[in-house]
Amino acid sequence: MFRLLVSMPGNYTGFFRFCLRFLLVQRLLPGIPSTSGSIGTNARNHMTKRFQLGLAAAIAVVVVIASFLAYRKWQAPRDSARSELLAAIPADSSAVVFADLGALRRAQFFAALLAWAPKPQADAEYAQFLRDTGFDYERDLDRVAIALEKRGTESLFFVIADGRFDRKKILVYASKAGTCSILKNRQICSITAQDSPRKISFTFWNDARIALVSDSPLSDLLSGPQKSTDPREWNARFERLAGSPVFGVIRQDAAIGEALAAQAPGGLRSPELSGLIDQLQWITFAGIPESDRLRVVVEGECPFDATSRQLADLLNGVVLLAQAGLNDPKTRQQLDPATREAYLELLNGADISKLDRGDSKAVRVVFELTPNFLDAAQAASRAAPGAAPAKPVPGNTQASKKGHI
Repeated sequence: MFRLLVSMPGNYTGFFRFCLRFLLVQRLLPGIPSTSGSIGTNARNHMTKRFQLGLAAAIAVVVVIASFLAYRKWQAPRDSARSELLAAIPADSSAVVFADLGALRRAQFFAALLAWAPKPQADAEYAQFLRDTGFDYERDLDRVAIALEKRGTESLFFVIADGRFDRKKILVYASKAGTCSILKNRQICSITAQDSPRKISFTFWNDARIALVSDSPLSDLLSGPQKSTDPREWNARFERLAGSPVFGVIRQDAAIGEALAAQAPGGLRSPELSGLIDQLQWITFAGIPESDRLRVVVEGECPFDATSRQLADLLNGVVLLAQAGLNDPKTRQQLDPATREAYLELLNGADISKLDRGDSKAVRVVFELTPNFLDAAQAASRAAPGAAPAKPVPGNTQASKKGHI
């Protein structure tokens, strides 16, 4: 507590002292037993209890004030940076993804994920980029917001990011690899992507913030943060997901259900599920690291209770069918026991529920990605493409810890 007081700005410290003086002098002192005159034992005990209760209340208020001021000093700047990035998202975006990479690097789950994830070999061009600019996104990028905007059949990307940039080196590199010009007192550079006709344009908003856009002029963004055509709807979901270091918001203006169905294996395609997903107006997802696991929350929103009820029932049915399939004797023999256990752990821990927010009805799906799931994914990534499945070991009767029937 003393360290907190010492580190507070002067105006906060003065306010803190005022509250403490008010509580102790104005409220507590009248209840302190007097040492002059004769006071009965009951009266003295009553005053002592009053003093103790007042002191406890004062300490509670002081702790609340200190917590608020600590939040204002240390947490608010980070929240402000997040809000500024999200406020800069262009109008008419179809989807937005935000990641606080600094927080993710400190999470145990992501440390384990990066430890086994295959690292692609850097090609010669990227190695030269690292030498020329000194920028390594794995180390120097702090937070990033990515927006996708659909324009007909084209998809345009807008990225705004905070990090540690060597501005001079990056501008020198861009002037050699592309073209740079001055517009509205800002230097805008354009570079053609390797083996692609698409152009990436970028500008520095300040030394620690950069904005990039694909195949679109940056002139509309130079006036500062852009306001969406429906900022309240976007902001409501951004605030709802504020506690997550990584999240995404999708505004439903395309047939996502059909796209998912096209990617699903034949046996898992469901026209009914695709139709219900296409009725959702918003889809959000968030990842919350918790020790060695990642809690994933996915929500789909629509205006109709009947749609949300049917979707929740259908998803619960899918989970039950998947559990039954994993417990099928044939699957037991074909699937690696550890992999089967990881899938069952995922399904058994899944929770599907309905939410009513008045005008909006939502279906929420919550599940956890655990170390067992990471191990199963790692084993799958090591398997050679097209390799024959391993034969079961005769007499192997090892039972699963969870979901075994």
